[in-house]
Amino acid sequence: MCVAVTDPNRFGLLGQASFLTLTSLANRTSPVNRGKYVMEVLLGVSPPAPPANVPPLMENVDNQKALSVRERLEIHRKNEPCASCHKMMDPIGMALENFNAVGIWRNTDSGFRVDPAGQLYDGTKLDGPISLRNAIMDHKESFIGSFAEGLMAYGLGRLLDHQDMPIVRAIEHDAAKNNNRFSSFVLGIVKSVPFQMRKAEDSATTAADKLERR
Repeated sequence: MCVAVTDPNRFGLLGQASFLTLTSLANRTSPVNRGKYVMEVLLGVSPPAPPANVPPLMENVDNQKALSVRERLEIHRKNEPCASCHKMMDPIGMALENFNAVGIWRNTDSGFRVDPAGQLYDGTKLDGPISLRNAIMDHKESFIGSFAEGLMAYGLGRLLDHQDMPIVRAIEHDAAKNNNRFSSFVLGIVKSVPFQMRKAEDSATTAADKLERR
């Protein structure tokens, strides 16, 4: 059964419950996780690892004044080691804050009206999922590059290295001639030398490595 998606807030990956739940915590949303995911997976920009001994985001507790997620993030960012990275990640995650931890749309959270306003690291104003999606598409080259690398890594079953990058760029170039259709990326990977020359023992080694890590 097909369901027509008519709400523009739901268009694309950013409106899918799978992505929104994956980037949430068990009891609440996580603008930090959502912002980090968008930066790493969709834009190919990895924020630095958090410094050691960073305290977790303060949670609301009984018998104390409740604070909105935005207010708690602002308190968290007062620590300078945290401020620079959160300045990039938090506005992205806050643009998706109208979606709760399982992706249901909401206008309030813990009695506070959700405020999705913010600013992307390039200065683009954000006010919700639609503006964030448009902002990502304004960085189309970064998005396509990250997508091609991720799909190539999935197809090869391993992490990419610098030797793979000329092939990835060639796949991107050829896909652009076909309006960046998904099938073009898939065919480009299947026809690539690393994919066609991959040995059976490489697959067996990869599977063995995964078992050892469990």
